[in-house]
Amino acid sequence: MKKLLIAVLLMNGIALSANAQKFMTRTGKVTFFSSTPLENIEAYNNQVAGVIDAKTGDVAFIVPIKGFRFEKALMQEHFNENYMESDKYPKADLKGTIVNLKDVDFNKDGNYNVKITGKLTIHGVTRNVSLPGTITIKGDNITASSKFSARTADYDIKIPSLVAGKIANEIEVTVNSILKKM
Repeated sequence: MKKLLIAVLLMNGIALSANAQKFMTRTGKVTFFSSTPLENIEAYNNQVAGVIDAKTGDVAFIVPIKGFRFEKALMQEHFNENYMESDKYPKADLKGTIVNLKDVDFNKDGNYNVKITGKLTIHGVTRNVSLPGTITIKGDNITASSKFSARTADYDIKIPSLVAGKIANEIEVTVNSILKKM
């Protein structure tokens, strides 16, 4: 009986230490910005779920498309119905790996530049990506941030000619999410 108890405690300890290597959020933030001479469009989403595994460098983020909020309700409606078809494609996601994981010390506060390679899926289209980012460590929390561009044509997002001058072909995406140690 003692051996069984010791084995269970050891396994729980291993599981706990493995979990301590993961950071997660359910309230991450993603914004996008479209700039044209006719109009600037910005939206934000605070419903992003994400996990970073400090041991393996695996990264996964899921963005619910209907979670984006716009200044004007009509923009939000057109975004969901006409461009992103959010009933058909309800989420965007990134699955990747921190390539330079050895440059990040998850046990030491600081800012670390990272490069993530993986697959980004938007509007049902998956593309290989290489994205710059920063991991800021402060205690048991990390902030993952990145800024990159995504071309609407690369993800089969159709912009009607009637509004083509109001929506940029390349959208600036900014990620800034606080993840807590699991």
